[in-house]
Amino acid sequence: MYKEKAKKIDKWMYEIPKEGDMNVPVRVFLSEKLFNEVEDETFGQLVNVSKLPGILKYSVGMSDIHLGYGFPIGGVAAFDLEKGIISPGATGFDINCGVRLLATNIPIKEFIKKRKEILHDTKRTIPSGLGRGGKRYSKEIIKEVLVKGSEWAFENKFATKEDLEHTEENGKINGANPEDVSDRALSRGLPQLGTLGAGNHFIDFQVVDEIFDEKTAKVFGLEKGTLCVMIHCGSRGLGHQVASDYIRLIEEKYGAEKFPDRELGYAPIKSELGKKYFSAMKCAVNFAFCNRQMIMYEIRELLKRYYPNSKTNLVYDLAHNISKIEKHTFNKTEKDLLIIRKGATRCFGPERKEIPVVYRKVGQPVIIPGSMSTPSFILVGTKKAEELSFASSAHGAGRAHSRTWSHKTLDVKQIKAILAKKDIILEGSFKASIEESEFSYKDVEEVIDATVNAGLGKKVAKLRPVAVMIG
Repeated sequence: MYKEKAKKIDKWMYEIPKEGDMNVPVRVFLSEKLFNEVEDETFGQLVNVSKLPGILKYSVGMSDIHLGYGFPIGGVAAFDLEKGIISPGATGFDINCGVRLLATNIPIKEFIKKRKEILHDTKRTIPSGLGRGGKRYSKEIIKEVLVKGSEWAFENKFATKEDLEHTEENGKINGANPEDVSDRALSRGLPQLGTLGAGNHFIDFQVVDEIFDEKTAKVFGLEKGTLCVMIHCGSRGLGHQVASDYIRLIEEKYGAEKFPDRELGYAPIKSELGKKYFSAMKCAVNFAFCNRQMIMYEIRELLKRYYPNSKTNLVYDLAHNISKIEKHTFNKTEKDLLIIRKGATRCFGPERKEIPVVYRKVGQPVIIPGSMSTPSFILVGTKKAEELSFASSAHGAGRAHSRTWSHKTLDVKQIKAILAKKDIILEGSFKASIEESEFSYKDVEEVIDATVNAGLGKKVAKLRPVAVMIG
């Protein structure tokens, strides 16, 4: 129904023209293979997004797009600050689920000798699993984290100044008021700072397997044959509760019938409820930045015990599920817009002041994980992406099949066989190993090719997993 309306604009872009109550066209960056794999309902969700008040230019889909809650995962939209809306369902439940990459000077040959012990030590050190908590912090401290984000970690010697500089928004988004976060959400966050969680959250030990752009890789601190650590998680139960609370509050205030989809409930950005959700969402964003920072601190300390003379540097930390105000050119004028990225990565090109000074000549690092047994890629952002997609790219391989499908179709023997063949060791639950195997995901190489060929990023390096911890 929706898919058949999509017209091929070029080899890497499809468009559903504006019609009926759509406010803007839909644009999706896909190869023909990926286009054929995307569900019709996903295109329907992009069409629903195009109907939201105040949306500008396009309802945009990335090359890893798939069905989400109301708003597709791999979806991007920009809104006028006066006429636009903000939506908890659009931002998602795992607010600021994101990824960071820690580079090291440890040769992979040295890591392989100790990887079993290091992976096991990591599993013992970083609490993981559904609902699993770690150290329980006071409400006062968690409220501080909600306001300060990674700055709290810096003040308490869990972060360096460079860590903050190498984190999107410097690890803290302004305008977060803990009073807009419910007691239930706050309580869920008390034991979860510095914890991994479950689902698709992971800690991957990877080798820099291939360099495509020597100059940019050097700027990012990536050297072939060395160990990197990739951390993927978000705001845990606190962020999930914030989303649940405001989805309910918005539906109670406005009624579900006014929305294109009940799951796409929204409030005007300028409304009291819209402002309160935006504030609470920022609190969850800050919690997630600090959460990943605390996990990285523990990993750094662990690596120091095994390799006392090793050096590490945070390449970058990026949010995947976030709504925030950014400057973009619209109708030849630079203006502040609300950008919603759900399962999408910011990918600013060179000279943007929002990225660290050390990266400004080349552009922002873009981190795109594969599945637990396929490569991850480091790209660099482009000016073209700023024109085409509000500076957004894919955020990962993207699910090809549901978790239900995975359990019905796959078994642990298959998973173990593929890991053994690729010489990858795993620590994690039976459930997660089934759900997060490469069989459940799109071909990450195809996703990267579509992203790069569409002009949304340039390849810098390929990372291969050698030891994986999942929730």
